[in-house]
Amino acid sequence: MAAAEGYPARSAADARTLADMDARLVRCRACPRLVAWREETALEKRAAFRDWEYWGRPVPGFGPADAALLITGLAPAAHGANRTGRMFTGDRAGDLLFATLHELGLASRATVTGPDDGLELFGVRVTAPVHCAPPDNRPTPGERDTCRPWLAREARLLRPTLRAVVALGGFGWQALMAALGEAGWSVPRPRPAFGHGAQARLTPVGETGGSLAVFGCYHVSQRNVFTGRLTPDMLREVLADAAHTAGLPVGRPGG
Repeated sequence: MAAAEGYPARSAADARTLADMDARLVRCRACPRLVAWREETALEKRAAFRDWEYWGRPVPGFGPADAALLITGLAPAAHGANRTGRMFTGDRAGDLLFATLHELGLASRATVTGPDDGLELFGVRVTAPVHCAPPDNRPTPGERDTCRPWLAREARLLRPTLRAVVALGGFGWQALMAALGEAGWSVPRPRPAFGHGAQARLTPVGETGGSLAVFGCYHVSQRNVFTGRLTPDMLREVLADAAHTAGLPVGRPGG
């Protein structure tokens, strides 16, 4: 079992590149409940996707290794990223996110379906604090903490170029603050509170590197969108502000 082999803490720490980390991450079996659920879902499938071969493993982040902007959510959806193998792909939450990124010129496509659709992100990487699909889309605090070394290592490997992060939802915000502290940024005490439009500025500790701007945004879940808690305009405003802070050009599809 991978957990007995040092997953995830030791394995994540040993990764020297994002590609290396992603290759290690997809072999992780550290959380028995999540392993059982992701694999059960991949076997049972949803009727609409019965012809799909589900990914059914931990889902790595997606985007360039020199990203200036990192977007982190909650966890893969059971029939979304757990099916496609690419973060935020295959469900309505991802549809809104990638359509908005495309509108801002940060993604090559507005519509995404799977890993072979040609999607390219420009200066942006998307990830999650929990990399396996959880039952009822609710990872436990223990599962979040077990998975944290992957997010912390991802942020540290991005450190030379990373200038801004958007946390989608309060769960992602809390997980992100802990991970960024481990990745080498100074997190204020008490920790900044989450809210839509919340912002925090973290300074690097010890090593050379720039400061990091953290933006809060309501999650792009169907419930938030259907109830009007999050509108496309609200999402666009936060992503545009974060991209501008990260030094990315916005407003032109295709970069």
